[in-house]
Amino acid sequence: MSAARVALMGAIAGCTIFVGLPIGRLRAPMPRTRALLNSLAIGILVFLLWDVLAHAWEPVNGAIKDRRYGPALREGLVLAGGTGLGLVGLVYFDRWVARRAKAYGGPPDTAAGWRHPAAHLALLIAVGIGLHNFAEGLAIGSSAATGELSLALLLVIGFGLHNGTEGFGIVAPAAAAGTRLSWSHLGLLGLIGGGPTFVGTLIGQRFTDETLSVAFLSLAAGSILYVVIELLAVGRKFNAKSVTTWGLLAGLLLGFATDAIVTAAGA
Repeated sequence: MSAARVALMGAIAGCTIFVGLPIGRLRAPMPRTRALLNSLAIGILVFLLWDVLAHAWEPVNGAIKDRRYGPALREGLVLAGGTGLGLVGLVYFDRWVARRAKAYGGPPDTAAGWRHPAAHLALLIAVGIGLHNFAEGLAIGSSAATGELSLALLLVIGFGLHNGTEGFGIVAPAAAAGTRLSWSHLGLLGLIGGGPTFVGTLIGQRFTDETLSVAFLSLAAGSILYVVIELLAVGRKFNAKSVTTWGLLAGLLLGFATDAIVTAAGA
């Protein structure tokens, strides 16, 4: 298969993230609906956190089983450092944005743009998911480069279905906060979250590096963990424990259901 066709496969897998983004155009949903949307996003992100950490830990665990302690230590340090950077780095980045927003003083949901808390949170989610999707793109590209075209195609289908739920996870918190994102905001969020799948596919065609994959997965894990903490704080304000619990469970199961396609492909 030509490099252009493989790149097209990566683009298709990444573009499906736009399927869930129109949720960000909802007009001020009712409080219980807002609580449900927020908790669904938490469930999806909790699944992604587990999925990302499981894949990032595989090289470390495999090296330990093979008694290759040097590579295990290297990959483990990359995993720990990337997770810490993704988590703590966003704390300081969030503080910086908050100071900028406080100094701004304009209407929060119009001219403030990304400085609005809900839009800013959606941006952080998109960044975390984008790092995760870059690693998925590496898997697609490397599979195609080694001649495993059927596996690459199944990965595109599986990741494509999975990315549809990720688009929902990006914008659901903003919808839950009653913030109606503009189409330009949604388009940029889609590029940030889904575009790395295409970029990862291009890079994966040319070379594969296990340490690079672990680095991006660990950065994604730290970023997603930070966002989950933030969304849990938002969820407490709704005071709707039953709706939140059912929504979280539904989001978690939705993540497992879509990931089953990837597992069936042997990824």
